[in-house]
Amino acid sequence: MGLPYSGCVARAKTLPALWLISDARNDAGLERALARLPRGSGLIYRHYHLDGPERLARFRALRRAAKARGHVVVLADSALTAREWGADGIYGAPRALWPRRADLLHLATAHDLAELGLAARLGADAALLSPVFPTRSHPGGATLGPVRFRLLARQSRLPVIALGGMSAPKARALKWPRWAAIDGLS
Repeated sequence: MGLPYSGCVARAKTLPALWLISDARNDAGLERALARLPRGSGLIYRHYHLDGPERLARFRALRRAAKARGHVVVLADSALTAREWGADGIYGAPRALWPRRADLLHLATAHDLAELGLAARLGADAALLSPVFPTRSHPGGATLGPVRFRLLARQSRLPVIALGGMSAPKARALKWPRWAAIDGLS
């Protein structure tokens, strides 16, 4: 079930509440994970471990599987590449999303209030605020924790997607409507 968001693309679509993020470690199970997600969820395709043609081929296969379930597909790359590959949007640090492209969904990464503000000023449609909980991606790294996450997210002018150690039980405990995961959905 998607929730409204504020960008130009919003007139035609809604921002998914649930996002699966691709990674080398969850690659083998991505098609199964996409099939299990509620219709209209989202996929953020990163696959930084693949180069050129191999990365594009894997993107196309996952985009087909995602679109068959009505999912939104966002690419961690440039707007030019997203358009060429047929992605619905781009994902990255706020400055990497600039200039704003009206035909693409823009999902910014953020780790604090300053980055949330920058993402809003640069026209992002939503921000993935992380890490909420400890993650396998950054073992031993500092986390926001539930209280700080909610404080920051509620101050944001953008819709916020919780990221970092997220799973369905943690999302319920966090009481936050939008979340993303690598391991927690794979």
